[in-house]
Amino acid sequence: MKSRRHAKILQIIGEHSVETQDELLFLLKSEGFKATQATISRDIKDLRLVKTLGKDGKYRYILPGDNSTDLHSNFSVLFKNSVISIESAQNLVVIKTLSGMAQAVCASLDSAGYISVVGTIAGDDTIFVACRSEQQAISFSEELKTII
Repeated sequence: MKSRRHAKILQIIGEHSVETQDELLFLLKSEGFKATQATISRDIKDLRLVKTLGKDGKYRYILPGDNSTDLHSNFSVLFKNSVISIESAQNLVVIKTLSGMAQAVCASLDSAGYISVVGTIAGDDTIFVACRSEQQAISFSEELKTII
């Protein structure tokens, strides 16, 4: 449950400008997750979320942008706990996830900044990853398989 909640938190902060723990708690509850303020506080620490000043002059939670090791670590944990299968087909990689996890995994994948990835699309339990070439898709899918 913790990994699903972490995935949902990453999805929420990717889609919304979350300023407070209370706001994050409200958004989590609206998605059907049960949590307390203390749980949210621990999750923020576990995910190493930081507050940054946005263009609108308000502070919001984000993943740390200056430490790619942390981003890759968060991605690996989410990926390992959510992905069921990985297949390549020509220049595409198709990733099957647990139901409801594709968007969170996809957002985390996008944040990881893989050079061979041109773009991604996520549904409920499936992610399509477009790579620059068929060979890059094969290499990328093999790299991802080592994570799970």
